[in-house]
Amino acid sequence: MATDAPPPPKGSPDEPRALPSTEEFTAVQQSAEFGELRHAHRSFAFPLTIAFIAWYLVYVLLSNYAGDFMGTKVVGNINIALVLGLAQFLTTFLIAWWYSRHAAAKLDPRAEAIKSRMEGGA
Repeated sequence: MATDAPPPPKGSPDEPRALPSTEEFTAVQQSAEFGELRHAHRSFAFPLTIAFIAWYLVYVLLSNYAGDFMGTKVVGNINIALVLGLAQFLTTFLIAWWYSRHAAAKLDPRAEAIKSRMEGGA
């Protein structure tokens, strides 16, 4: 399918940039700045992941082995199992929101600085 649009001008955002060399990638990966970025990510993501998996496993184990407890009525036909099950969804969304804020505040600026330097913008 042909178009009547002219080609993009030189230096436009659509023009592919020269990629850094393998040595440049390796140097950045071994830099203190990249190590700090990796540490900031891991120190947030790993503990939260472990906590959520533990929380999920507690729910599953309670569902399997504590049926009487999980069947305890809270209000009307709503029991503890339903409340904890809905709390699983709530914690999933809260963790996603919290990580998004953490990434925007602490990870993205560091990653953008590394990226712009690698692409020759700084």
